[in-house]
Amino acid sequence: MSLDNNHVVRQLRDMVVSRKNHYGSKSQRGTEVAALFYSLIETARLPGEAPGHDLRRAVLAAIENPGTITLRHRQD
Repeated sequence: MSLDNNHVVRQLRDMVVSRKNHYGSKSQRGTEVAALFYSLIETARLPGEAPGHDLRRAVLAAIENPGTITLRHRQD
């Protein structure tokens, strides 16, 4: 296996640029939510399709069954 993994580096580039553009997250919870959405979007992109349809399905599922897709509410 090669020491550098250009495929993974390219996958992470959009996330890093986005994080720099919006100055990161203001809280740990915000970081977790951003990671959840980046994961959903990048997973939907893997087969080469636009993620819009998959994101819509995930949002509708989260509305119908709270806690199944989104992060659980913390009681800190």
